[in-house]
Amino acid sequence: MSPADGLTAFADYLPVDADEMISLGEGHTPLIPAARLGRRLGIGNLLIKDESRNPTWSHKDRFSAVAVSAAKRQGHRFVATASSGNAGASLAAYAARAGLTCLVVTFEGAPGPMVDQIGRYGAVVVELADKTRRWPILAEGVARFGWFVTSPFETPVVGSHPDGIEGYKTIACELVLQQQGRVPDWVVVPTAYGDNLRGIWRGFCDLRAAGVIDRLPKMVAAEIHGSVRDSLARPADTLVTARDPFPTRALSIGTVQGTFQSLVSVRRSGGTAEVVTDAALWQTQAGLARHEGIFGELSGVTSIAAAGQLRRRGIIGPDDSVVCIMTASGLKDIDQRPPHPAIRYRVTGGLDEVLKHLTAEFGAGPA
Repeated sequence: MSPADGLTAFADYLPVDADEMISLGEGHTPLIPAARLGRRLGIGNLLIKDESRNPTWSHKDRFSAVAVSAAKRQGHRFVATASSGNAGASLAAYAARAGLTCLVVTFEGAPGPMVDQIGRYGAVVVELADKTRRWPILAEGVARFGWFVTSPFETPVVGSHPDGIEGYKTIACELVLQQQGRVPDWVVVPTAYGDNLRGIWRGFCDLRAAGVIDRLPKMVAAEIHGSVRDSLARPADTLVTARDPFPTRALSIGTVQGTFQSLVSVRRSGGTAEVVTDAALWQTQAGLARHEGIFGELSGVTSIAAAGQLRRRGIIGPDDSVVCIMTASGLKDIDQRPPHPAIRYRVTGGLDEVLKHLTAEFGAGPA
């Protein structure tokens, strides 16, 4: 199995055949043991599934590879999405690979690096002053012209295009392969509308149905505003909308209402949902980079912050195996400035002055 094959190794679990797949070599991302960070969080077996290693540096490439393949098979020459960044960049890249035209409807204030990335792939980028107009525009495009739209565009939200969501099942397939058939106790996923969480859960269910595994993990929705968390506390399947949403720097997952697919996946797995603040995200992003050498997008490290909180509350046990899905590269929102930037020193002298700063920072200079 070669990474150059993209997702075709798992074509039996996907809605497109291997010879129809539009690929940029997505998938086959590393599963990295995070022992140093795990010790700090009290988790003895912490692993990071680093989705920033995909072609456009986010997990969305698994979705786009399948969605664009399905669109081309159906004869579409045009694809569209509403996106704050990652989904738009990914769709634009795969549309370019397939020779399709791409429209990305975003909003003023979306992360600059991601919007620029979208444009570099040749997509038409439309920024709206009123972000609530994105879905009505796409819905009208579907009604009038039969557009192939990959993002949600109607309420109540039911998630993105179902063919694309199937692409996330490959994360479950890879995790089982990378763990020699073992299933983690917990899989923690940054969650907005829950496409990724739902796809991973479906992947594990398919593997169990095929007799590849004999048990399922508990799924955790790592959220900003807590829609799934609050909905889990009720017996009904209706989704709670966050009452007092606050501004967040985690723009990729800052939604105020989750989806049924998230709720039912977490519930059936016996898992939970955890809310993470921006302060915890900044701390986690810095800790992951400093202690493990992995630089994640602020939204992308929500899973790790949530795992740490669940461990502190005793929900995750000290010896449980925990896989955190780190969804995208920190370069995606590098224009977001942390409240406490990394320490830098302006040096006018030579090595001795540098050594003073090293000693002040670490207690001793290099031997």
